[in-house]
Amino acid sequence: METKPQILVVDDEESIRFTFEAFLSDEGYSVATAQNFDEAISRISSAEYDLIFADIILGGKTGIDFMREIRARNMATPVVMVTGDPSIDTASEAVRLGAFDYIAKPVNQETLLHVTLMALKHKAVNDEKEKYRLNLEAIFRSVKDTIITVDRELQVVELNHAAQEVFGLGREAIGRNFRELPVPCSESCLYALLDTIEKKQPVELIRRECQRGGRGMVVSISTSPLLDHKGEFSGAVMVVRDETRITDLERDLLDRKQFHNIIGKNLKMQEVYALIENLADVQTTVLITGESGTGKELVAEAIHYKGVRRDMPLVKVNCSALSENLLESELFGHVRGAFTGAVRDKIGRFQRANGGTIFLDEIGDISPRTQLQMLRVLQEMEFERVGDSTPVKIDVRVITATNRDLAARVRSGEFREDLYYRLKVMELSLPSLRERTDDIPILLDHFMRKFNKKLNRDVRGVSADVARVFMEYPWPGNIRELEHALEHAFVLCRQSTITLEHLPKTIREFQLKEPVMEAGGDEEDRMRILKALEKAGWNKARAARLLGVDRKTLYRKLTKYNISGDFSD
Repeated sequence: METKPQILVVDDEESIRFTFEAFLSDEGYSVATAQNFDEAISRISSAEYDLIFADIILGGKTGIDFMREIRARNMATPVVMVTGDPSIDTASEAVRLGAFDYIAKPVNQETLLHVTLMALKHKAVNDEKEKYRLNLEAIFRSVKDTIITVDRELQVVELNHAAQEVFGLGREAIGRNFRELPVPCSESCLYALLDTIEKKQPVELIRRECQRGGRGMVVSISTSPLLDHKGEFSGAVMVVRDETRITDLERDLLDRKQFHNIIGKNLKMQEVYALIENLADVQTTVLITGESGTGKELVAEAIHYKGVRRDMPLVKVNCSALSENLLESELFGHVRGAFTGAVRDKIGRFQRANGGTIFLDEIGDISPRTQLQMLRVLQEMEFERVGDSTPVKIDVRVITATNRDLAARVRSGEFREDLYYRLKVMELSLPSLRERTDDIPILLDHFMRKFNKKLNRDVRGVSADVARVFMEYPWPGNIRELEHALEHAFVLCRQSTITLEHLPKTIREFQLKEPVMEAGGDEEDRMRILKALEKAGWNKARAARLLGVDRKTLYRKLTKYNISGDFSD
C-alpha cells in the first residue's frame, strides 16, 4: 500500500516550520480540498511565503531526520524536492510552477548534494543581506541630520532618530501625509519635497528660518529623488541640517559668509545682516535701496522668512513691468465687467498676501494715481477692487525696493512726498559690488558650485588673469552681472579652468591696470619670466597665468627683454 505524502516546510534553523495540513489551515483552506499531490504543490507555490525549500517525505520521517540524511548525503526513500536550479532533468515527472522546479522521483546522491549546496548558499546570501541591512539601519540611526523619506503621494515612509530632536516627530509619523505633520519650516520643507517629486530633481534651500516651541532655528534643507530596485522613481528623501549654532557663532564673530541666500562677509554686509534681524519681527514698512543687481529681492525674502510671518505668503510684484491699468488690477484685483476683457472676478496681489508680506520691486516707477492708491493701503490697510466700491480689509506687511533716488524724484514732483515717508519708515541700503570687492572670491565659489551642478560640469577655478579682471572690473550690473558672466563662461568652457576667452566680450576687453611687479629690477623680472615659461612648457598663455598678468603684458615683457624661443599659445 502506497504511503500518503506528508509536506513539511523547513527553515534556516533546521526546525519544522509547519506541516502541510497546518499550512492549508493557516491559509484558510480545508485539508479535504487537497485531493492530490499536484494541488498540494500548487497551494504552496501560490502562497506568498518565503520558502527555502519544501519536501514531501514518504514513510513518516521528521524534518530533523530529513536534514540529517542530507548531511549524510544518503537518501534511501523517494522524495520530492524543491530546487531553484532548472538544469536538473525532471522529464515528465516535474511540475514547474513559478520560480521552482518540483521533482517527483528518487533523488540520487549527486542531485541531493547539489540541493544541499544550494540551500547553504541561499542561507549565506540571506545572512549577508541581513548584515548589510543592519549596518544601514545603524548608519541611519546615527546620522545627526534629520532624514525623512516620503513616497510619491507624500506619505512618510521612514525617518530617523534625529527627526525627534529637530522636528519632534516619532515613529507614529510613518504612514501619515507630510502635509499633516506639525513640523517647523513646513512651507520650506513642503516646497522642497513637492518640487523634487514634480521635477524629479534635487532641491537645496540654504539657511531657512523656522520656529519650534518658540525657539528660532536656522536649518538647511536638501531633497533628492528616490529610486526603487527597478530604477524607477518612488518618492523623495529630505535631509534637514540644524545650523542654528553655527549661525549664532558667525553672528557673534561678525564673520557670517552667508545669511539665508545672501552671500558675503564684507563689513557692510554684516551691518545689513544685523539690520535684517532687527527688522524681521518689527511689523513696519521697509524700503530697500541699492543699484540694480545688488540683491534687493533676496533681502526682502530674508526679512520675511526671518520674521513671524514666515509661514504665510510672500507675494512679489515688479511694478516697472506693468502699465498703470494692468498694475492696478494686478495689485488690487477687479470684478467682472470692470473693463474690456474682465470676464471674471480676479483677486489682487494684496489680497493674496493677506497675513503675509508683499514685496513691491521698483516702487519708484509707479504712476501718480497708483501712488495715491498705495498711500491709502498703507494708511488704512484697505483697498477697493477695480470696478467695485466695497472696501477690502487686509493685514499685510509691505516691503518695497528701488534703484532710483526717490528723494530726488520727490524734489522734482515725480513722487509723492507723503508716500515717500510712509515707505521709508526703515531704509535698508545695499552696497554695490564695487564697494565689497572682498566678497567676489566667495561669490565666485558659490556660483561655480551652482553652475557645476546645474550644467553637470567640473570647473574647478579661474585663471589668475580672470581673477584680476573680476577684482578690477567695475561691475555696473553688480552681482547679477557677475553671475551671468560666470554662467556665460561655463557654457563656453570645456576644461577645468575658466580663462579670459571664456568671458563675455565687454569684460574680456576690459583694460587691466598694469600689474605691480615685484621689486628687484629688470634682470630679476626677466629671470622670473623665463622660469614661468619653462614651467609652462613655453606656452605663453599658461606662463601669463602663472605670473598673474594678462597675455598683452607678457608679450610686452618678452619684447622688452628680447626673450625668444619655441613658443606656443
